[in-house]
Amino acid sequence: MDPVDVTDRADLVLRDAEVVDGTGAPSYRADVAVEDGRIVSIVQEAWAAGCQRPRARREIDAEGLVLAPGFIDMHAHSDLALLRDPDHSAKAAQGVTLEVIGQDGLSYAPVDERTLAEVRRAIAGWNGPGDDLDLSWRSVGEYLDRLDHGFDGRGIAVNAAYLIPQGTVRALAVGWDDRPATPAELDRMRRLVAEGLEQGAVGLSSGLTYTPGMYADGAELTELCRVVASYGGYYCPHHRSYGAGALEAYEEMVALTREAGCPLHLAHATMNFGVNRDRAPELLALLDKALAAGADITLDTYPYTPGCTTLAALLPSWASEGGPEAVLGRLADEESAERIRHHLEVTGSDGCHGVPVEWETIEISGVGDPALAGYVGRTVLQAARERGETPWTVARRLLTGDRLGTTILQHVGHEENVRTIMRHPTHTGGSDGILQGSKPHPRAYGTFPRYLGTYVRELGVLSLEECVAHLTGRPAARLRLPDRGLVREGYRADLVLFDPATVAPGATFEDPRRLPTGIPHVLIDGRFVIEDGRRTDVLAGRAVRRTPV
Repeated sequence: MDPVDVTDRADLVLRDAEVVDGTGAPSYRADVAVEDGRIVSIVQEAWAAGCQRPRARREIDAEGLVLAPGFIDMHAHSDLALLRDPDHSAKAAQGVTLEVIGQDGLSYAPVDERTLAEVRRAIAGWNGPGDDLDLSWRSVGEYLDRLDHGFDGRGIAVNAAYLIPQGTVRALAVGWDDRPATPAELDRMRRLVAEGLEQGAVGLSSGLTYTPGMYADGAELTELCRVVASYGGYYCPHHRSYGAGALEAYEEMVALTREAGCPLHLAHATMNFGVNRDRAPELLALLDKALAAGADITLDTYPYTPGCTTLAALLPSWASEGGPEAVLGRLADEESAERIRHHLEVTGSDGCHGVPVEWETIEISGVGDPALAGYVGRTVLQAARERGETPWTVARRLLTGDRLGTTILQHVGHEENVRTIMRHPTHTGGSDGILQGSKPHPRAYGTFPRYLGTYVRELGVLSLEECVAHLTGRPAARLRLPDRGLVREGYRADLVLFDPATVAPGATFEDPRRLPTGIPHVLIDGRFVIEDGRRTDVLAGRAVRRTPV
């Protein structure tokens, strides 16, 4: 049996791979040929039928490896990391070939000089202060162009799609005050959203437990979602509560997007805190009812129980009104600080999802001020006991001393809820990975191999084919990408080869930056960004812009 000579048109053949194509269909063995960044030939089990096999200028022996589409991280916080770190192995080594950024209603475009400074301060815990970068863009289009240019015009480590951040839009048009938008301000927000979509954004995000996005009422959000729908985008809210009132918060998002006729993608959709133990089936029943009525809904989750955010995010919304400097002023005032403590510890802050804070669940994961490094890895309660202080005294010191830049792990999730939600047919994978801090959440480095190693191979929660569909084909469909997310002829060669018997996250809570095992090759546009388990110097990533309707 002679091989087919395709050396005049194929760059690469991945031979004898077990193809899991991203549709959920059963796997099959095949040779896959790649040319000019696209899949040009898939020859299934030609050797068994005595058929000719493709060959090319280079071959990779994929015997024993699964070939899948590159993974799509539907919820990423790499907005500045993509411009800061050309290596970006945190995602590339996991097999991620596309990240969706601009999440939780706060990011860096569209802005003016004032709002850029305010946003940088507000989310320094997510992305760092940005002092090391040229932040000269102002519009969504300029930010996407900056991603395209990347490092010396060569691009970025992985592809990125962008959601317009509703909180940033509100800061630009209204400010950081807790009040309704005027008709003129609402018109400006509509224009800003439309402009961002025209410039390539794929949708709109919100952070409805973060200021100033949380100050928007349902009517305001509905009007912005109407604009999103008219451009074929989707709405991705971090809704108003993941604790007390979580189901009501989900219901609000379903209702307002139905009224607006806008597709809905629920960010890091889970049911947390003690009040929601074993209640994931209630959430899924709500979504199934809406889907049966014709709603267009998807969601993403990460395969871990703890969450991750900033310590400042737990504060009540009234304390955050006016922006970061106003928050620091209230924390410095004894009377206001005591009122904040009462809301946090007694009545339940809306920033803490309506649940009184349990300081033993709040672990410090990162600080901006090196003088506070001794707090990292301890819960607020542990640190308080070590110092003979109250937990609020410790939390207040961190908030003021670190100028709101402290990040935390919040140990409030439930494994049974995590597993139940990931089985749902609308589920996709998102890391929610915050890369800042000396002890970040391991989901930033381990989400996708953890799905494959822990929840497929070890626990059998999902089949391999179904899990890969959750991480590839399904998110590509939500993003309306016409040529990504599947192993299919004509599609872009964004591909990952992994060993299903050994793939596993290296990252742990104790050592959160360890890279995964069992993922030897990752390609973007047919170029190796991971080869033989090592990061190459290839920068094949670009901004992935919205497909026009």
